[in-house]
Amino acid sequence: MSFQPYHRPVGLHNISANQLDLRPDSEIDHALLHPKPVTDEKNIWFFWHTGYKHMHPYTKRNVRSWHRRFSRQGWTIRVLDGQPDSPLNISHFLKVTDPTLFPKAFTANTLSGTYALQHASDLVRFPLLLKYGGVYSDVGMIQIGDLDRLWHQTVANPASPFEVLSYNCEGVQTLSLANYFLAARRNNPFFERCHRLLLKLWQGKSSTEGMCHHPLVKGVPLMTPSMTFEEHGKTFSAEEVSEMLTDYIIQGHVISMVMGLVDEEGGWNGPEYVAKHIYGIDYMVGSQLINEMTAWDGRRAFELMSLSLPKEGEEETADQKQAREIVEACLSRSYGFKLAHGLILRVFGDTLGSLWRKHEGSDNVRNTYAHWLRYGVVHWSQDELPSPKPFKVLEPYKIGPLLQER
Repeated sequence: MSFQPYHRPVGLHNISANQLDLRPDSEIDHALLHPKPVTDEKNIWFFWHTGYKHMHPYTKRNVRSWHRRFSRQGWTIRVLDGQPDSPLNISHFLKVTDPTLFPKAFTANTLSGTYALQHASDLVRFPLLLKYGGVYSDVGMIQIGDLDRLWHQTVANPASPFEVLSYNCEGVQTLSLANYFLAARRNNPFFERCHRLLLKLWQGKSSTEGMCHHPLVKGVPLMTPSMTFEEHGKTFSAEEVSEMLTDYIIQGHVISMVMGLVDEEGGWNGPEYVAKHIYGIDYMVGSQLINEMTAWDGRRAFELMSLSLPKEGEEETADQKQAREIVEACLSRSYGFKLAHGLILRVFGDTLGSLWRKHEGSDNVRNTYAHWLRYGVVHWSQDELPSPKPFKVLEPYKIGPLLQER
């Protein structure tokens, strides 16, 4: 057995070294900057407007881990960008001037608002998955579970009813998926409808402000965080926060509408499709466990993950015990972990992701709990796949054509 510097939690096994790409970071980076052409559906897509070279160090480590773990199982990892002279510019993979693929604001580079770059990444997800298939992930996503095994047992398995992989965000909304991890084969009918609806909402717009009130998504509950926040002397009410969050994650709102749409004319029954064909992992355990175990206190999570493990002969402190329990739980129970950024920082304050960004390298210090987590993500695999959190066939949000206002 190869040497491993950390304790391997119960429920995990070592991944054979010949299944991993353990070359130095510089060689992994070269591979990521020079991926092979698309030849099949085993694609892992990311988007960072300024390109991989300009990503923050901790998100580079996230992407490298995807490559180290899955490239030798046939997956190609690509970080697309919006840089004119880049071989990974999105225009080399999709026709950005095609109005059936992108709204005018994307084509003309006139996206506006505080979160314009986040919305640019939202707008490439459906077109990439529809044309090429595979997985779209945020660069802030740390993959823990065995993607290759789940892919081959579900969406790539002709005998499986499942056509979409994501996280079931029930609790955020009744019908909801996490747009930070979406997977399907090419030309998926669910994502095709989501894409058409999202384009319609962007028609004549340069930002997502007010999109949550568009008539085509009427009936879908807004995100309802029971909290307010203050900024620059102004207090934002719970209703205002709800609207802001829904506009920010308008792609998720569109997904919810298609999940709850019955369009007989278009041959679509969303509630039935969702229940039969979407493999939705519970998002809280599956991708938010560190947050849940620290009461969504980003500073506390950062402090715990930055702690050093006890030295030989030292007694474990209460904080070290909590940090250990978090790492063990994530590695054995979570399918991934989403490092939160964007609008959530205004509402909740600092997150683990924002603090890893501020304190460069803090996620990669040997003998800390953060480094233990990163080591385990690459070198260990869970014995069991996560079970889906079943969707119930619910009453539709809308009955009628996808693009017809009520």
